[in-house]
Amino acid sequence: MNKKTSRILFILSAVLIGAYILLTVIDYHQWAGIILISAFIAMAFAFRSYELLRGYSYTVVILAAVTLAMYFPEYFITIGDYDLKNLITPLLMIIMFGMGTSLSIQDFYGVIKMPKGVFIGVLCQFTIMPFVGFGIAQAFSFPTEIAAGIILIGSCPSGLASNVMAYLAKANLALSVTLTAFATLLAPLVTPFYMKFLGGEFIEVEYLKMMWDITKVVILPIAAGLIFHHLFHSRFKILEKIMPLFSMAGIAVILIIIVARGRDNLLDVGLLLVLAVFIHNMFGYFLGYSAGRVFRMPEQDCRTIALEVGMQNGGLASSIAADTLGKPGTIGLAPAIFGSMMNITGSSLALWWRSKPIKDLKENDED
Repeated sequence: MNKKTSRILFILSAVLIGAYILLTVIDYHQWAGIILISAFIAMAFAFRSYELLRGYSYTVVILAAVTLAMYFPEYFITIGDYDLKNLITPLLMIIMFGMGTSLSIQDFYGVIKMPKGVFIGVLCQFTIMPFVGFGIAQAFSFPTEIAAGIILIGSCPSGLASNVMAYLAKANLALSVTLTAFATLLAPLVTPFYMKFLGGEFIEVEYLKMMWDITKVVILPIAAGLIFHHLFHSRFKILEKIMPLFSMAGIAVILIIIVARGRDNLLDVGLLLVLAVFIHNMFGYFLGYSAGRVFRMPEQDCRTIALEVGMQNGGLASSIAADTLGKPGTIGLAPAIFGSMMNITGSSLALWWRSKPIKDLKENDED
C-alpha cells in the first residue's frame, strides 16, 4: 500500500471517528459501533505504510475486536447450542504449538549462555506481577472473581507478544525468547501456586487440576511443536509465515469471546478495572527495568526484562478462567483487558525505545 492510499485511509478514519461521536451523542449506538470498528480497521491499514507506525497495526486491530465484542456481544457467546467459550482452549493449544514450531532446543541453551539474565528475568516475572496484582486487587476492592482475575494475569508467564516488542525495542531478542520459553515451562508449577496462595482468598482453587490444565494447553503443544520443528522444519517452512498470523488471529478471537461474555460486568466496573490493569501493566515495565538496573545489566537486557515482566500471556489466563475456573465473564475480564492494553503500551514503549540510543552502564555513570 502506498502512502497516498494511507493518507486517504487516515482521513477516512478521522471522518468515521467524528461520525461515531455524533451517532453516540444522538443515541444511535448500534450504528456508532459499526462506524468505530470501521475507523479502527481503516487506521490499521493506514499504519502499514509507515515504519514508525507499523508496530501499532495489530494494536488497532485488537481495539476493533474489543469494540466488536462490546457492541455486539450476542453474536460471540453461542452459535446455536455451541458455547463459543469452548474454542478458547483449542485456540490457545494451536498458538502454543506454533510457539513450539518457532523454537528449537538451541533456544533453551540460553539458560546456560545467559544464566544471570534468565535468573533475574524469571525471578522478576514470578514475583513482581503476582504480588503487585494482589496489592491492586486488595486496594480497589473489586468483586471477588474480578479480583481473582487480576491475580491470575499477574501469575501467568510472558507471551509471544513480548518477543515482538523486544525486537521492536532493539532489546536482547535471544534473552526474550529464552525467558518466554523458560517461564512458560515453569507455569504449570508457579501459576497454580500463586493462584492458591494469593487468589485463594477470593475464589476456590484446585492446584492439581490447574497444574494439569496448564500442562495440557501449554507444555504438551509446545513439546509437539518442538518435535515437529526438529523432524519436519525443512519441509514445512510455510508454517513460519502462517503460524504468527494464526496466533494473532487466535488471540483476537479469544479476546472477543471473553469480552462478549463479560460485557455487562465490564460496564459495571469498566473504567476502574481499566485503571487497575493499567497500573499493573506499568508497574511491570517500571519494576522490571529497575531490577535490571539494580543488578547492573546492559541496557538491552534491562529493556528485555521490562517487556517480559510487563507483558503477560493473556491467552493462557483466559483459558484458565474459562476452562479450569469456569468463569470467563468475570475472572477472564482482567486478562482480556490486560491483553488488549499491553499491546498498546508495549508497542508504544518499544517504539519509543527504538528511537533512543542504547547506553551501557559505564556511559550512564559518566553522564
